[in-house]
Amino acid sequence: MKITFYGQNSLGIEIKGKHILVDPFISGNPLSKEKIDINDLKADFILLTHAHQDHTLDAAAIARRTGAIIVSNYEIANHYEAKGIEVHPMNHGGSWKFEFGKVKYVHAIHTSSFPDGSYGGQPGGFVIEGEHKNIYIAGDTALMMDMKLIPMHTKLDLAILPIGDNFTMGIDDAIIASDFVQCDKVLGVHYDTFGYIEIDHEEAKRKFYDANKDLMLLEIGESIEL
Repeated sequence: MKITFYGQNSLGIEIKGKHILVDPFISGNPLSKEKIDINDLKADFILLTHAHQDHTLDAAAIARRTGAIIVSNYEIANHYEAKGIEVHPMNHGGSWKFEFGKVKYVHAIHTSSFPDGSYGGQPGGFVIEGEHKNIYIAGDTALMMDMKLIPMHTKLDLAILPIGDNFTMGIDDAIIASDFVQCDKVLGVHYDTFGYIEIDHEEAKRKFYDANKDLMLLEIGESIEL
């Protein structure tokens, strides 16, 4: 499993020869738009955690170019299906076996609306069980007790957690979240994109290190392999 960071909560994931994009917000991201060309990205599936623009901006354009299937909650799926895009609707607690592995749509505590204010369903996260490795993509969420349910059904190899604070969990809550999901290897997302969520990288890494955990903060376009 190869994971590439495109800024904010945008990720590229390669599993079993399939290309999955998560929350593509690139062309409007001041940190990403000069580094990543969305026309170069491959996608068989696009996973959307919720409807906010900083998670959905490039989804339609990429889906139309690549033929990717958009996977999200029922309301978001309906929104894109009405635009002629192929979708796979899900809802909280449900799972589905895709070509690349099993996906479970799990709770998140946040809000969800499209840029025009229309309803974007309830926000969520994804647990992906690949051929050899399992990951949790939390999406935009507060710390919540429901995270404790995840290790009851899936042993995680990586937790992808928001750490920017203000709109989501901050560093301290993300450390607790990693305890809840029983995964000490964390990829930080949703930070630095704009002023409200700028973080001190060294302090963040130190806090995770002091808690005997590994926090990875990737450069935009940088990849890791599990």
